[in-house]
Amino acid sequence: MMTARSILTAAALAVLAIPALAQDNPRPEGLAPLGPPPIPADNPMTPEKIALGEKLFFDPVLSGNYAMPCSSCHLPDAGWAVQSPISFGYPGTTHWRNSQTVINSAYYGKLFWAGASGSLEHQARSAARGGVAGNGEDDMMEARLAFIPEYRKAFREVFGDDWPSVRHAYMAIAAYERTLVQTDTPFDEYMRGDDDALTDEQKRGLELFAGKANCIACHNGPLLTNEAYYNLGVPPYEGWETDELAQITFRFELYAKGVTEEMYRATKDDPGLYFRTKQKADKGKFRVPSLRYTAYTFPYMHNGMLETLRDVVTFYNEGGGENEFAATKTGLIQPLGLNETEVDELVAFLESLSGEEILPEEPETPEMQPLPVAQN
Repeated sequence: MMTARSILTAAALAVLAIPALAQDNPRPEGLAPLGPPPIPADNPMTPEKIALGEKLFFDPVLSGNYAMPCSSCHLPDAGWAVQSPISFGYPGTTHWRNSQTVINSAYYGKLFWAGASGSLEHQARSAARGGVAGNGEDDMMEARLAFIPEYRKAFREVFGDDWPSVRHAYMAIAAYERTLVQTDTPFDEYMRGDDDALTDEQKRGLELFAGKANCIACHNGPLLTNEAYYNLGVPPYEGWETDELAQITFRFELYAKGVTEEMYRATKDDPGLYFRTKQKADKGKFRVPSLRYTAYTFPYMHNGMLETLRDVVTFYNEGGGENEFAATKTGLIQPLGLNETEVDELVAFLESLSGEEILPEEPETPEMQPLPVAQN
């Protein structure tokens, strides 16, 4: 089983210790293997901080009802996401979007489907406090941490806290998440020079990806995303029409994020980036996700309406779909004219963007104990 430390070490070795290999086939411009993740200067990595963050990631102590750890919506055996169209919510709610994988999230400049967080630290805070996710209050979560001797000791050693700071908890979780990277996929090995890392079918799929299918227009760079926002015409989540709890949660999100009364009454689809900008031109737009580790993160799109990678390729091959924000659908989405063999080849290439499944042994989480009583 892999630990946070072994994952980090393996990732570093995978990037730094691979010798240059002969390249018989030219690699397309605009793509590159994945290097080490960026580490912010104000949250340096240490083994002790990573170990603390690993425990907190799997510990429900950082949630409103002591039952919703980070791992409840980012399950290792479900691609570090949720293999359901819409993610789970705090009891009495559901989520309104698909859960994204934590793997390689360290490289994003924008987190969440509409880019609402600019760092893993901020993302952890938003998830723990979110009304349909963690629903936790900082003072309550800090008090819980203080009732756990192991955490009091760890926060003191890692951050110098006399009283565990929930802000530091988010920093520890972010440090752990920066070890959850995968830089040794068949695609990475091929881009570093190993001609045998991809099959012939995958190589033809790569040619389509960078050529006829033009996936590279948005899925480029080492992370295979330009992190821009587009409306692809993804159809609305079916649950808005059939699931009462989903309807209530969705209406709450519309109200809480300050849409117009007209939109609140009439909208039956996720406005996406509009929630943040309140610009009509941004309705239905979502951030381009990375294509890495996608072999394990089905279903796909912001609302999970596409079940398989083949469904995704077919969706693009047909020129996208339709939703109620037709006016903002990007012109980049056009029918591709791929035949069945080419669809197979493109899917095969997409599968090369995932390596072995990352399945660490979950750590034991400590139990709460009464605080010691001061003696007079």
